[in-house]
Amino acid sequence: MLKLNHIYQGNCVEVLNSLPEKSVDLIFADPPYNLQLQGELWRPNQTQVDAVDDEWDKFDDFSTYDDFTKEWLASARRVLKDDGTIWVIGSYHNIFRVGKIMMDLGFWILNDVIWYKTNPMPNFRGTRFTNATETMLWAKKSQEQKKYTFNYHVMKNLNDEKQMGNVWTIPICSREERIKVNGKKAHSTQKPEALLYRIILSSSNVGDTVLDPFFGSGTTGAVAKKLKRNFIGIELEDKYIEVARERIDAIPTPLFEDSLLVTKSKRDEERVAFGQLIEAGYLQIGQLLYSKRKEHCAIIRADAQLELNGLSGSIHKIAATVQNKSAFNGWEFWYYMDDQEHLVSIDELRAHYRERNRFPAMCQKKTPTEVKGSLKNTSRPHSRI
Repeated sequence: MLKLNHIYQGNCVEVLNSLPEKSVDLIFADPPYNLQLQGELWRPNQTQVDAVDDEWDKFDDFSTYDDFTKEWLASARRVLKDDGTIWVIGSYHNIFRVGKIMMDLGFWILNDVIWYKTNPMPNFRGTRFTNATETMLWAKKSQEQKKYTFNYHVMKNLNDEKQMGNVWTIPICSREERIKVNGKKAHSTQKPEALLYRIILSSSNVGDTVLDPFFGSGTTGAVAKKLKRNFIGIELEDKYIEVARERIDAIPTPLFEDSLLVTKSKRDEERVAFGQLIEAGYLQIGQLLYSKRKEHCAIIRADAQLELNGLSGSIHKIAATVQNKSAFNGWEFWYYMDDQEHLVSIDELRAHYRERNRFPAMCQKKTPTEVKGSLKNTSRPHSRI
């Protein structure tokens, strides 16, 4: 029986093998990096660097580390749903070995995402470049897998309406975000919540289950709770489980509507036919529609077809024909002229029509003509043809 929003204590492979097959939607894994540190590291002011020297990050050799990686990745793949994805983070010490093993097991890598740290630890010895990045591999379960969650428009909106790239500039944990116990770091490799925010928001939906096989201080669970996802954590050490539980329990249960976590694309919008705008009085029979630069001008017919130079067809067909294309989205091609002689996209009219139907009480004071007249466009004024 799968326990949601629960931290399982134990060896990650053993716990993973005890979970139901194909039971989780998303996996985020922050495995040991096998840093292979040689000796102590000191700053120029003779203070010692608090490096990652925990026992759980030490392996006898590369072969031992590879075997461990194969085991947990194979077990993780078993519990991942067929339409799920996995994120694995690492540094130059381990991520190339991890990537090869992932591919050998059948995972298909969708992206490598570079986490660029705005405040990385300097290279105090001055013997190499400052290590300012970590790499995350985002993969689906197999090459044949067609369906998986990627909330493209969420990420685009988060990035000021520009397609989000694969380099994420995020500071490492510090100050208030860094969890401490008795003045010391609670966990040496605590990841920033901003990193998990992007991962969980981009690759899962409300109510999905996110699994973290190396739960540590519980960042995955904390962000999952804030975003109304379920989480499953696996952690071996008592001290980390205690920190994670206290951290997650202190987060209030979100009371906002699920709709605030959902970004709809145009494909998700209610379908509106061009003829509905004519029926509702947003556009008129005999009214002219223009291309953006007014190279083309068509007239609206009663049957919601357009006429142009003896041709008759849908907004899409005529838009494609005048451009010598096989197909084109007419909603993006045609404009009407408002009372101030500005060109306004008919797609804006469609958006207002949807809004009027969705919230009739809020929109009932404005007639379609008033709505149409109130829309503004950045196009320059044009004289009528």
